[in-house]
Amino acid sequence: MRIIVIALAMASIGLAATTFSKEVAPIFYKNCVSCHRPGEVAPMSLLDYESARPWAKAIRESVLTRKMPPWFADPRHGHFANDASLSEQEIGTIKAWVEGGSPEGDRKHLPPVPVFAEGWKLGKPDLVIDIGQDFEVPAGNDINKDFIVPTNLAEGKWIRAAEIRPGNRQVVHHVHISILEGRDYLAPPNRRSLAKLGQVGGVASFMEKEPGEGLTRMRADAPVVDNACATDVPDLPGLSGFQEGSFVAFLPGRQPDLFTPGAAKYLRAGSQLRFQIHYANIRKSATDRTSVGLFFYQGQPEKFARRMDVRNHFFRIQAGAENHEVKRCYEFETDKQLISITPHMHYRGKAARYELIRPDGRQEVLLFVPAYNFNWQLNYQFQEPIQIEKGSRLVVTFTYDNSPRNRFNPDPSIAVRWGDRTEEEMMTTWTEVLETVTTTSISGKISTAASR
Repeated sequence: MRIIVIALAMASIGLAATTFSKEVAPIFYKNCVSCHRPGEVAPMSLLDYESARPWAKAIRESVLTRKMPPWFADPRHGHFANDASLSEQEIGTIKAWVEGGSPEGDRKHLPPVPVFAEGWKLGKPDLVIDIGQDFEVPAGNDINKDFIVPTNLAEGKWIRAAEIRPGNRQVVHHVHISILEGRDYLAPPNRRSLAKLGQVGGVASFMEKEPGEGLTRMRADAPVVDNACATDVPDLPGLSGFQEGSFVAFLPGRQPDLFTPGAAKYLRAGSQLRFQIHYANIRKSATDRTSVGLFFYQGQPEKFARRMDVRNHFFRIQAGAENHEVKRCYEFETDKQLISITPHMHYRGKAARYELIRPDGRQEVLLFVPAYNFNWQLNYQFQEPIQIEKGSRLVVTFTYDNSPRNRFNPDPSIAVRWGDRTEEEMMTTWTEVLETVTTTSISGKISTAASR
């Protein structure tokens, strides 16, 4: 009865009702259905009216509070190509639809329903590689498990995109894939960076094993350096330079790796992939067969993509601390183009801030995430590559909430250090950068991969 009354009232003043078919479906198709469709991670489908209508009030609440679509970057800083947030007009349209009784409207106004390749967000891959077995994930503690599998490539391939598909979403928390053979897919590391990278291995001497296969944590007696940007930072491994990052990754809420147009990564003939999979704590054993879909670049790219990781392993978050800051800095040793940033913390993560200080003293905030969400570890892809000159300094500040106010906090009564388990903490940043391809001879390897 209420719907009829509203419709009559709107008709009497010459206003057309906001409908699913004409106004709302285009918004859902553009912003939501990559996750909100059958077989994906979201709890309901928004592909059709019958599936969406029962959730109308919940949808209204989620978009008004900006809980959905998930996007956590402060709009005052940076412009991002994958910004999933809705405009005020789009939010208003959904609000009007729900408050107008959520009518379907005429189906002839529906836009074409998006077509997805079965199981893949980016379409059908050129090559799919899985972990090579149906792995039985044991019940009990989290574990980190490595799987090494061949690519069986007869010739080297440029990779423009990659999408990791967990075989069992209930047990796979995150995945990193590295190339074990033929590091030629990377430009030869700068010697100074390589020396600093060598130091990162020394972090292991401060670590100890913990229950669960492949898991480690920082020893309680290890040095404490919350501010690795200070002038008096001790000479500890991993507090300067960067660590070479993995080839591709999967994290909760993270979109597939789709590199900037004109850019790609290289996978040489005969190389192997190492799947590093973090399996969550489960009560009952389960089976997983995770895979990765690779999308080939046609021709030769102009830019060479690589991942640089910046971390601070030596922090210590005090028990009950509500705003505990941990810092890490990195000075760029060569000119770079920065294309994306992914901050990574665990349950106590609260905020992440990235500031760039250029050689001439100019300062800018590249990214500020004021409300970090462990369940949505997003990759923030810049709309245009950020040009960074040699000598620029990246200042990374993470804030943690180890207080009882944090409803996700596993235990606010204890101090927390670096650890692989989700109940512990991490302080790490994954950045994707571009370098210019100058000369390539692709016969199983890259002879001259990138300029410096």
